[in-house]
Amino acid sequence: MSRIGKKPVVIPSGVIARLDGRTISVKGAKGELSFTAPDEVSVTLDGSAVHVQPRGEDKRARAMWGMTRAQIANLISGVTHGFEKRLEINGVGYKAAIAGKNLQLSLGYSHDILYPIPAGVTIVTPKPTEINVVGIDKRRVGQIAAEIRAFRGPEPYKGKGVKYVGEFIFRKEGKKK
Repeated sequence: MSRIGKKPVVIPSGVIARLDGRTISVKGAKGELSFTAPDEVSVTLDGSAVHVQPRGEDKRARAMWGMTRAQIANLISGVTHGFEKRLEINGVGYKAAIAGKNLQLSLGYSHDILYPIPAGVTIVTPKPTEINVVGIDKRRVGQIAAEIRAFRGPEPYKGKGVKYVGEFIFRKEGKKK
């Protein structure tokens, strides 16, 4: 049984939720998001809470039960507070800057990387060695942060590259002569 799925998702004041078939739309101060629930679960909206129930007892229905509840909770959290992923850049000469509608990354390659900033997401560089990805959709924010990190992931010998703030990089010892 899903412990996450059993809990109803409370809708705070200032957030409007609509249910149209299997699609739930949430509108708040920061914007509007929607999610279509899978066939294995049923979603009900009553008053100030959203309830999710599985339609069967098979393994997939139970997995979708908890996932659907978590997705709906992320929608509500996104339109009220938003999400942020923070990245830091380590390495001599490695830096980031905003150039128009692009993120310009200097990561030790022979050329700078221009990453177009997608709509619905804000990328801020408070320092040349910090990148903040901010938006209301948790999956998009995480995906964009992962794409930026993938340009030069942290390496284990000197720790150079792009990593999440607070991420632990297991360091290796170099070869002994």
